[in-house]
Amino acid sequence: MKNLKRVSFLIVLMTFVISCACMKDKNTVSGKVASIEFGKDGYTAKINTDKNEVYFAVISIVNVGGPQNYKKLKEGDEVSLKGDIWKTDTEKHITVREIVSVK
Repeated sequence: MKNLKRVSFLIVLMTFVISCACMKDKNTVSGKVASIEFGKDGYTAKINTDKNEVYFAVISIVNVGGPQNYKKLKEGDEVSLKGDIWKTDTEKHITVREIVSVK
């Protein structure tokens, strides 16, 4: 009985670890900045991905963890962003938590 509990626990733990590892890539958006619209606390960048998807990236000082992590993107920049992805009926959005790279 103890062995069954241990094996069950290990299976649940491994499933959790694998699912968390897979989710990291799903919260990353990479592509080219098509346009930028400045707002009150930051800006929204329209990102066109290689898969012809469009994401609206909400970037603010608070969401990226402070001024040391905040960067102003420009149209034409190639970027990789991590954050919380959410969708409306017709649009895909990402609240950016980390600006991974800008080229």
